Amino acid sequence: MEAMAATAMAKDPTGQMMLSGFQGLRSVGSVPVGRSVKALPIPSSFSSSVITAVAVPEVKRSKVEIFKEQSNFLRYPLNEELLTDAPNINEASTQLIKFHGSYQQYDRDERGKRSYSFMLRTKNPCGKVPNELYIAMDTLADEFGIGTLRLTTRQTFQLHGILKKNLKTVMSTIIHNMGSTLGACGDLNRNVLAPAAPYTKKEYVFAQETADNIAALLTPQSGFYYDMWVDGEKIMTSEPPEVTKARNDNSHGTNFPDSPEPIYGTQFLPRKFKIAVTVPTDNSVDILTNDIGLVVISDSNGEPQGFNLYVGGGMGRAHRTDTTFPRLAEPLGYVPKEDILYAIKAIVVTQRENGRRDDRKYSRMKYLISAWGIEKFRDVVEQYYGKKFEAFRELPEWEFRSYLGWHEQGSEKLFCGLHIDNGRLKGQAKKTLREIIEKHNLSVRITPNQNMILCDIDPSWKESINAALSQVGILEPQYVDPLNITSMACPALPLCPLAIAEAERGIPDILKRVRAVIDKVGMGKEESVVIRITGCPNGCARPYMAELGFVGDGPNSYQIWLGGTPNQSTLAKCFMNKVKIQKFESVLEPLFNDWKVNRKTEESFGEFTNRIGFEKLLEVVEQWDSSKN
Repeated sequence: MEAMAATAMAKDPTGQMMLSGFQGLRSVGSVPVGRSVKALPIPSSFSSSVITAVAVPEVKRSKVEIFKEQSNFLRYPLNEELLTDAPNINEASTQLIKFHGSYQQYDRDERGKRSYSFMLRTKNPCGKVPNELYIAMDTLADEFGIGTLRLTTRQTFQLHGILKKNLKTVMSTIIHNMGSTLGACGDLNRNVLAPAAPYTKKEYVFAQETADNIAALLTPQSGFYYDMWVDGEKIMTSEPPEVTKARNDNSHGTNFPDSPEPIYGTQFLPRKFKIAVTVPTDNSVDILTNDIGLVVISDSNGEPQGFNLYVGGGMGRAHRTDTTFPRLAEPLGYVPKEDILYAIKAIVVTQRENGRRDDRKYSRMKYLISAWGIEKFRDVVEQYYGKKFEAFRELPEWEFRSYLGWHEQGSEKLFCGLHIDNGRLKGQAKKTLREIIEKHNLSVRITPNQNMILCDIDPSWKESINAALSQVGILEPQYVDPLNITSMACPALPLCPLAIAEAERGIPDILKRVRAVIDKVGMGKEESVVIRITGCPNGCARPYMAELGFVGDGPNSYQIWLGGTPNQSTLAKCFMNKVKIQKFESVLEPLFNDWKVNRKTEESFGEFTNRIGFEKLLEVVEQWDSSKN
């Protein structure tokens, strides 16, 4: 442990020095990193009193780190800003409210003024939505939002258009209806993904239970959320004793003893942190895009025994900054099931202690692993874990599973996966869905592909549910264009402040144009390409895993990324920059034609582009004469 206290320096891909032993979590008195640190107490009043610094900054820190440090565990000055008559909140509060599950936004379509509102995001491990919560969210969308519900790529809801004056009403309603937005945004563990299919199979149940336990383990403990939104009311929650035991365990120097936040401390994590759990072959969760990916390993009788762990995935990057990049997670090792919470905690603490806090562009764990290498990262994690990882178990090939349509759930029940265009529930479809869910008292699951699953359906209800859904355009998957089945887009304009191009509003037309090009070159209606579109390079819809990714890089302009595969196991690469939306056909037509002519049997578009190579494909595009084809 002594060696871990020393500040180590490593080079990032630019050759610049990266601080790998950031000292921002030292206590006053300079207790070594990795050792127990006693946090200062919380003042009884949190109006304008703030916690004094628990850190002795030895490097320049980002502004957000200062906001967190001075916030009295994410309370101040947000608590005061919420009481003002202004429609917006100040800079510090804008950062702090993210931890509470909200982003401040304004309508960028308006000119000459800013109409501020807030987006709220729920936290739903495994995408589970109890009946009571679904009904509450649907009502809140109509009464306080813009009348729509958004299903996200991380199995949660988003409500848009909430006014500041209504935030407390909306938040408290969610809390009192079995929901939460705590940690849905901010520098901490985000929503934990797991396959949404409500199977009763042992490995699926175990994966979902593990996702629930990890979410509980890494939930903030200091009470700031409930102080702010339900006046400190004690909301009764229960967690398995093994979760409490793992959180409180400090045998390897992971915790801040006596702190309201034993794992996070005052500074929380350097940036957001994403975890997914799945079973072999099922890549419905984009497992390799997460900071940590867990794969259930079972014995020959189907009994779960432990987990393979992947680490270091992440999609975010910045344009014209080559030192930022999307990255796939890589194998770390195998952990027996009884140790999994301790292993997860050790990984999180390694990132907490060593992730960069000076420049948020480089603060995700993927940059730490890229700088250190997996061997050093494993060595440090093992010190916090207290054990060596076992060898990574061999896995079969991954498959993407949408879970659309009707399926046997088990226990004589059915579930039905619904394709929701762009994850946006609105109009009559939203109304009809509520009626079905309310009438049959159904629970719901949200998928990582922005779709929805209706659970626990009695077979006798199938015909009437199908009829009601088809009347509002929610079709069975065989009637949906295959391009739409696998496509995703982020919300982008007009509300996301980071968007520089359209995504959700643009994708319907883009998908029609792509289908038209596929038809024009003579490929069949069954041909499909995984298409994902984002309005900026942050990658919220995971475009860097797409066979054909469009990433906004200016007004009506996109980068085109190629080379992802249908099972989401291969990273795409940037093929072209600054392609105006009006020019898409001039790029796609020669590419799809070449795919048709030169593909191998059953070769996907992504596999084809990787085999042929970008140099040859650029020649194909440049030499294409559409007038002769």
